[in-house]
Amino acid sequence: MNELTLAEATENIYASLRADNADLDAHIATLKAALAREGKKHAVFDPTRLVQNNRAGRKLMQAYFRQRGVSVSFSE
Repeated sequence: MNELTLAEATENIYASLRADNADLDAHIATLKAALAREGKKHAVFDPTRLVQNNRAGRKLMQAYFRQRGVSVSFSE
C-alpha cells in the first residue's frame, strides 16, 4: 500500500468512480490508511464530481464505504 496523502487518495477514488469502479476496494483501503495517518474521522467528497450525483447514488456510496470502514460525508 502506498503512503498517499488524503488529497491523493481522494483523487484516486474520483478516478476509480469515473472508470466504472475499477480497483475501488484498493483505493478505499488506501483512503482509510490516509485518514488514519492524518487523524481524520471521515472522508469528505464533492458531490458535483461524483458520477451518480443524486441522493440514491450518494447513499449507496456512503453504505459501500461504511462496509469497508470509511465514513463518508459530502461538501456543500
